[in-house]
Amino acid sequence: MSVLDSRSETTLSVLPTPTPTPTPTPTPTSPAPILEALPCQEPGTLDLWFAERGDDVERAKALCTTCPLRAECLAGALRRAEPWGVWGGEVLVDGVVVARKRGRGRPRKVAA
Repeated sequence: MSVLDSRSETTLSVLPTPTPTPTPTPTPTSPAPILEALPCQEPGTLDLWFAERGDDVERAKALCTTCPLRAECLAGALRRAEPWGVWGGEVLVDGVVVARKRGRGRPRKVAA
């Protein structure tokens, strides 16, 4: 099918309008309900995963202990070499797991 454009005297093609694809409804097996139940997705804990204070970092690590995706989270963070944060219950700094996060600033002076 074509339409004649009277201004330019050229024939324009008329394309059929695409039919919209229905959006799938989340099911219990889809990732959406699982993600909402993860400790890192709770509104009150979002800042803990990249906290500066040691007690906040330890709290984030403790919340990870019950997470069903803990192993996958850590493996993904290591694969991506995440620069910092709590991932899968471990503290990462420069893409490597460290035992504890060192606080900001200058280290304490040791009495001689």
